[in-house]
Amino acid sequence: MLEVLLLMLSSMAQAGAAVSAPPAQAEVQAQVQEEPAAPQDAQTGAEAEPLPESVIEARPPSMEILPAPQPAPEAAPEDTAEAEAAPQVAILAPREGATGSQDTVAPPAFLAPKPAAPSGGLVAEPQVATGRFLTALEVRPILNATQANWIAVREYGGQDLLYVTHLWSWRCGLLELRIGLNGATPEIWPLPPCHEDLPAAAAILESDGLPYRSFPLRSVQLIEVQLTYDDLGTSKVRFNRAGVVIP
Repeated sequence: MLEVLLLMLSSMAQAGAAVSAPPAQAEVQAQVQEEPAAPQDAQTGAEAEPLPESVIEARPPSMEILPAPQPAPEAAPEDTAEAEAAPQVAILAPREGATGSQDTVAPPAFLAPKPAAPSGGLVAEPQVATGRFLTALEVRPILNATQANWIAVREYGGQDLLYVTHLWSWRCGLLELRIGLNGATPEIWPLPPCHEDLPAAAAILESDGLPYRSFPLRSVQLIEVQLTYDDLGTSKVRFNRAGVVIP
């Protein structure tokens, strides 16, 4: 019985020691929290230690700590009244010496309205595709494609003969033919009538005359041809003698 009692007392003593231990640990933790934390390096987390003077003196220039750049001062806002530039060209300008009146600047020449060309009494005709080449609608494409054949110059009998046979052959779509020689103002060359009662309306009959005019030998050097179609459209082409002369 005595041994059992001693064992019980021993157990109670050990239990009391265990219960009294936590306050001691709490005091230790409180002391640790009250102590200031040692400075640490921001990147590695290790405690920062001051560099020896020998290391500082041997440090290369690239490792020198430079002051952080300061932001540039903002520019003061400019006065809006001074910032607005005066117009370089005035649309309206007062005349020197005038009182209370202004002159309008004349528009450029290329903007001025152009006068309409006189029609010369010619009247446009209805443009209907007849299949007989009677209008500009049908004739213009052919004459545009055959400009090199509009005229021809031939030396014959000691004279220059200027032929317009090709234009006579498509005259039913034309209202007027003008020809100027060697820079002179083009003059009207009358066209024979269009024979709409015949199967070939543009046929050249004996009563129509000859499709050429004679001039002194080698006098025809530059020829300007102007056509007016029956829709009042026009075409103008200039020819050199060398380009239209035929044997």
